Amino acid sequence: MRLASILRRRIVARPRVAARAVGAALATHDLSAAALAAVMLLGTSALCEDEEPGSVRPELPTVGLSEVRKHVSREKGIWVVYKRGVYDITEFCARHPGGTKILLAAGKSIEPFWQLFAAHHRADVYEMLEECRIGNLDEVGAAELAATAPPHSDAYANDPDRSPALRVNSTEPFNAEPPSELLMNDFVTPNDLFFVRNHLPVPPPVEDPSAWHLKICARGPSVCHHVSMDDLKRTFDKATVTATLQCAGNRRREMAGVKAVKGLSWDKTAIGTARWSGARLADVLRAHGVDDAMRHVQFEGRDADATGERYGASIPLATALDPRKDVLLAYEMNGRDIPRDHGHPLRVIVPGTVGARQVKYLDKIICANTESPSFWQTRDYKGFPPNVDYSTTDYWSRAGPSVQELPVQSAITEPAADTPVDVDDTITIRGYAWSGGGRGIVRVDVSLDDGHTWTQADLDPRATAQEYNRSWAWTPWELTVDVPDNATTLTLVCKAVDSSYNAQPESVAPIWNMRGILNNAYHRVTVHLLRPQTDDDDDEEEEEEEEDHFAHLASSSSTFSDRAPTRVAGRIATFPQKQQQQQQQQQQHTP
Repeated sequence: MRLASILRRRIVARPRVAARAVGAALATHDLSAAALAAVMLLGTSALCEDEEPGSVRPELPTVGLSEVRKHVSREKGIWVVYKRGVYDITEFCARHPGGTKILLAAGKSIEPFWQLFAAHHRADVYEMLEECRIGNLDEVGAAELAATAPPHSDAYANDPDRSPALRVNSTEPFNAEPPSELLMNDFVTPNDLFFVRNHLPVPPPVEDPSAWHLKICARGPSVCHHVSMDDLKRTFDKATVTATLQCAGNRRREMAGVKAVKGLSWDKTAIGTARWSGARLADVLRAHGVDDAMRHVQFEGRDADATGERYGASIPLATALDPRKDVLLAYEMNGRDIPRDHGHPLRVIVPGTVGARQVKYLDKIICANTESPSFWQTRDYKGFPPNVDYSTTDYWSRAGPSVQELPVQSAITEPAADTPVDVDDTITIRGYAWSGGGRGIVRVDVSLDDGHTWTQADLDPRATAQEYNRSWAWTPWELTVDVPDNATTLTLVCKAVDSSYNAQPESVAPIWNMRGILNNAYHRVTVHLLRPQTDDDDDEEEEEEEEDHFAHLASSSSTFSDRAPTRVAGRIATFPQKQQQQQQQQQQHTP
């Protein structure tokens, strides 16, 4: 009867599981359990149609809020509350599209979080939730949650205006990137075209920056000083750094093509370069008596979730204090006050470091011996090996350290993938290359034949003129090269080498990870060539038209649609490898 007991407790509101349980019970000859499962299957199907999600289910046990709060880990189970329903989402966590962010609600009500992420309010989501139902929250717990719930409000009602040119990945919170064709128009990315990465709603604007104060706790969290924007501008020299920011998930879409990953489907333009101006963090910390024995600098923003938890991250104190690392408390972006989407009125800029550590809407700085306790530092933006996913037992034990500096990267921005390209005898290919830690780019290699042969691209002299190990900005590159005769399709590939001679991996599969971050494999783009017509082509087409005309007279059943594919197919030629190698004898043959 153990199976019957499990059925009573666990599958009342899970019709799919109940259906499987009928078969399992029959297979073990436990007829009482099978009968119970069948009854539950019939009953719950009707119940799902008639009842609202989260409403009281009389046939389920009652659970106290104190018990729910005990279940916040995979080992003990992960429970959440929605209205009066209690749910065990331990198994579902591995399938959650948002990855581990669902753990923010462990042991709590998920309603405040669903106010921020409105995509959850759909029938299919409610159905999945009810399949995890294990009980009803008691009246005392429901009253406590109601009394402590934040007031309902539209957290996105006052979001700033955005450029319609941006390609939107999510609306609440807003995340978007520019079209690749516009990204490299300038060495510095215009503010309106800079990619937007928000983890939470954009906080209300600071109407009077002069009345705003930054809290600085340079000797630990117990003693803090308040510094105004006027103090920062008046007391500390203004420094300007041209630096590239890249999201950890840049090029995640390609990684998802190998195996499913968690996170926004970023293409290749979650990256941008700006001139950032502000006070040097090292100067500010020194002025406030920083304790050099501390190991980390924690940053806390004003953007917060429904429970009040703010976005936070940290960097090593050694990075913050190194004058050659150029870490800024930035209040200007490209000569203007930082826009709201990018951190108004103050943000951290840590050149060469992943964007997730460059906290926006900066409110507080704490020097400490530990990393930031924030979810985004302790439970996100870490590397995993390719054999680990969310179904792996205790997968967090396999996580690497928090991502800081990023690996060497490059991408083709023009021509765009899978687009027709007008060519005569040559094709021009453009893109960017960049590496973390201030490492400059020394070479970009481009291939027209999926990596069989290579040609070195021209690098933007503004990028190559950057100081050694302080090359914070990307390297735009360009190559104009002859198009092989008869080629109709090209597979373009690029790869970069940085000043430490780090090179990109050839493919995505060996660096796949369940969070879909740190994709720096060779970048590939397939393009279709459109060639201008010549006089010879016109003569050939006239001959073909005459032949088609007589063929039509000979067979009235023949139509244009019958013949057109044959003519088109006749002009398509596969580019021979031998001919390609002969035409590119002077190209580099690098591994």
